[in-house]
Amino acid sequence: MAALNVDPAQLARLLSVGERLAASNDLDEVLALVIDAMRDVLRADRASVFQFDPQAQELFISQAHGVGAIRFPITKGIAGESARLGRILNIPDCYADSRFNPEIDRKTGYKTRNMLTIPLLSPEAGAGGAGASLEGVAQVLNKDPARGSAFDATDEALARYLASQAAIALRRAKFIVGEVRKKKIEADLAVARTIQQNSWPKCVPQMDGFDIAASALPADETGGDAYDLIDLRSLPPAAPDAAPSGSGMLFALGDATGHGIGPALSVAQFRAMLRMGARLHASVSQIARHINIQLCDDLPAGRFITNMIALLDPRASRIRYVSAGQAPLILVRADGTSEVRGATTLPMGIDPDCDFSEVETFDLAPGDVFVLLSDGFYEAMNHENEHYGEQRIVETVLANIALPAQGILETLAKGTLDFAQGRPFDDDQTAIIIKRLPENA
Repeated sequence: MAALNVDPAQLARLLSVGERLAASNDLDEVLALVIDAMRDVLRADRASVFQFDPQAQELFISQAHGVGAIRFPITKGIAGESARLGRILNIPDCYADSRFNPEIDRKTGYKTRNMLTIPLLSPEAGAGGAGASLEGVAQVLNKDPARGSAFDATDEALARYLASQAAIALRRAKFIVGEVRKKKIEADLAVARTIQQNSWPKCVPQMDGFDIAASALPADETGGDAYDLIDLRSLPPAAPDAAPSGSGMLFALGDATGHGIGPALSVAQFRAMLRMGARLHASVSQIARHINIQLCDDLPAGRFITNMIALLDPRASRIRYVSAGQAPLILVRADGTSEVRGATTLPMGIDPDCDFSEVETFDLAPGDVFVLLSDGFYEAMNHENEHYGEQRIVETVLANIALPAQGILETLAKGTLDFAQGRPFDDDQTAIIIKRLPENA
């Protein structure tokens, strides 16, 4: 350093900055330290630090002397060139250099005479050995005229030293910010998971002559599936002078595209509208129609919800339903046969004019089992990339048809788990099992 004509004050400042950078884990503080150090050590008027956004391939400023927020592609400007080349660019006369953009000077009234642009590169192990990771770019403007007309070799050496210290400090501070953000997201997801799971029916309503089971297992912290079972006898009249509530059980299973927070919000909306429809004593087709119209208004393009909305009428032993893209629908009969049906119409959230007036029915004989499952069961995959599939579902239910509904559900869950052989499920597993009890039960 002495050979480069560094005076004691600069050396003292360098050591002080190095110590402070090593001690700080706060990103804003590190940025402020770097900016001030670059300006003071290099005896300049101003300094700024552009951070690098590797995903967007952009440089951006959050702190600088004399300017506000700036963001631009790494392919542009002197800062972009320094970042791409990974070397210092010393511009002794900015207005004589075609790469210089005077727009900021015009906006701020500032006159940039000379500039030193320094890439901030932190050490990183690469495939071929030692490498470097771009953390950002520093720019130092207008060297003190009393110290020289432009930045010199000594300034470049000091800047290079400061840049190496700054890059390491920035990398560490950004990592800590990322860890804090990650922990907050994890905590928020844990709360969301608790809220979602607490929103499921606290108990599964039972109907005379039927045995019913249901469950939901999200693939992530929160799931894109929802289910509900509503005993219509428990609901108050829609108005004081309205007729008494109907009988039977309204039930539904919805599966939003994807899984996670976004789909969880979508199916929460689906379920809330389902419940409102039940409280208004609307029919299955009316509920489906209005939910679909609202989802078409609310969901972004490419998002939709497959679902089945149905009414179990215990007196007629019949399920009346509409299936908006939800399939397969399986009825396994006590006599050993089975029936598998597809959806009756499009998923919700695609076409506001979709027709839900066609209501289909399943008639359940004694001992029959109706099986409503989300994709997580059918698409459970083993290490040979085979799906569990519809046929295995039917065979599993048929082999265990004498069990209660909860037992059948558990054998299905265990069947997919054993089949996957430890491979994580890619989708949520939600199930509703309705078994008509045998006559002698």
